[in-house]
Amino acid sequence: MPTEPTTRHRVAFIFPIYNEEANIDLLHRTVDEVTAPLAGRYDFSFIYVDDGSRDASLERLTELGARDARVTVVELSRNFGHQMAVTAGLDLVDADATIIMDSDLQDPPRVALELLEKWEEGYEVVYAQRRSRRDSPFKRFTASAFYWFLQKMAAVEIPKNTGDFRLVDRKVVDELRKYRERDRFLRGLVSYVGFKQTAVLFDRDQRHAGVTGYPLTKMLRFAADGILGFSTTPLRMITRMGYLISLLSFLGVLYVVGVKLFAPETAVPGWAFITIAMFFLGGIQIIMLGVLGSYIGRTYSQVQNRPLYTVASVRTGVPETAQDNRSAAR
Repeated sequence: MPTEPTTRHRVAFIFPIYNEEANIDLLHRTVDEVTAPLAGRYDFSFIYVDDGSRDASLERLTELGARDARVTVVELSRNFGHQMAVTAGLDLVDADATIIMDSDLQDPPRVALELLEKWEEGYEVVYAQRRSRRDSPFKRFTASAFYWFLQKMAAVEIPKNTGDFRLVDRKVVDELRKYRERDRFLRGLVSYVGFKQTAVLFDRDQRHAGVTGYPLTKMLRFAADGILGFSTTPLRMITRMGYLISLLSFLGVLYVVGVKLFAPETAVPGWAFITIAMFFLGGIQIIMLGVLGSYIGRTYSQVQNRPLYTVASVRTGVPETAQDNRSAAR
């Protein structure tokens, strides 16, 4: 009896690209070598999203697409940021499973095989969790502090030591497309939508070339997106801080009254104390206004309902001669 043909799953890789001209060729070659043994079971495709690069990244991607028909190059009209570039790839992808990876080779492509194994076991989200990382002590400290703070504040459980390096099933991608907030924190959104999730531990490598697209200022903004997007705890902390300051003020009043009644000779005019207290209360008020302003600003940006990003072009990885032949056949 003839055997039934096995179903070949479609697996797509999404790579956000920003000033990565020195990494693109090696990245694609490495991923191609890693996935080659599985070519009989999966149909692989590669989506490169150029996020307004200022170097020759787009030219390198165009050349890559001319050599490999599996490559799709999405060119954004300007730099919209890493999370928007990944979102553009998710909006375009059409595959049974999607693997999101950074393009600096700090995410080892070989780990994608382990993600696929877990997906075959029935998991719908498989996130790569860092066992170790070759970053500066300052980067490791700030990352640890961020994840500790995020776990304390966030309303959903977001795994620590994870980035956007993960595999997501088609049904998860379909759900993520429904979430259109502008200040995006994708790893939080993936945790929020749920489904069956598991981790794969890996050791993060050093960046191959170029410089990070996340300097300290962007990291702070990204951390704020993660905290403010998944927690209202800062707003509740404002109320608690108000109660605490009121309590301290009440105790201060009791102390002053007690000194006046029972030890008036020890009373000394406290101009320094009053000045310090005024500056302290003024600083607290400014911080509170800043927290409120952060939430109001996010609300303002969201109600404008502008597109999350703008696509300048989408180029499928088919050489020009093949495109001409296909047009002639029509």
